[in-house]
Amino acid sequence: MASTPVVFSSVVLEHWIPELVGHRAEGEFQVVVDPSLEGDRSMTLLRVVNGPNVVTLTPARAQQLSLSSTGSVSAEQLADRIRGAGITFNGPDYVYYLPAAEQGVVQAEPVPDGTRQLTTDDAEAFARFAREAPEADLDDAFVELDHWLVFGTFVDGRLAAAASMYPWRDTPLADLGVITLPGYRGRGLGRVTVRAMSARAIEMGYEPQYRCQIDNAPSVALARAAGFVQFGEWDVSGAEE
Repeated sequence: MASTPVVFSSVVLEHWIPELVGHRAEGEFQVVVDPSLEGDRSMTLLRVVNGPNVVTLTPARAQQLSLSSTGSVSAEQLADRIRGAGITFNGPDYVYYLPAAEQGVVQAEPVPDGTRQLTTDDAEAFARFAREAPEADLDDAFVELDHWLVFGTFVDGRLAAAASMYPWRDTPLADLGVITLPGYRGRGLGRVTVRAMSARAIEMGYEPQYRCQIDNAPSVALARAAGFVQFGEWDVSGAEE
């Protein structure tokens, strides 16, 4: 029996898949030339799960790679042209969202005791949390008390898990990060923190977005546990020399 297709909100689809993008043959990338791309992000590659592949690039990059908007290029040809031009990429991220059907569930479920929104009154607790969190987690997750929306889960009065988010690139997508202290992992604290924060973001009119490197198995597992479903895989060109 075929599985039911995942339906994401129109906010997600409108952001990632321009109207001009149609269905292409498997292994082909739709080309989108976008003059608004920033100089340090002159080219992006998007592979949507069960959807199109899209390469978005500045007019200068399009000219360099002999690509034109609304056209298409095979994955092999694109890889050859990127390699020939010496363009490097930062490494792909998985991009996750809550399916439309899951958003109502997230908003309706009760917030567990100990989980709440953090404010500047929590500065001391958060500072202790940041001192005890692994440095790599702080760098990767980018959880900060001064972000647009911050939630935490306390255990016996101690901040054990924290998550924060901010509007992503002036869009209604709210990019999030989450950290659970090593001694408190395996209890589902990151999951409840992310879901409580996501419910608040949805209430405020934003779409929670969860991104992580594709080789970050614990983060991938947390995304799924929190109800997020992979939308696609996204990579960005590195800083230009």
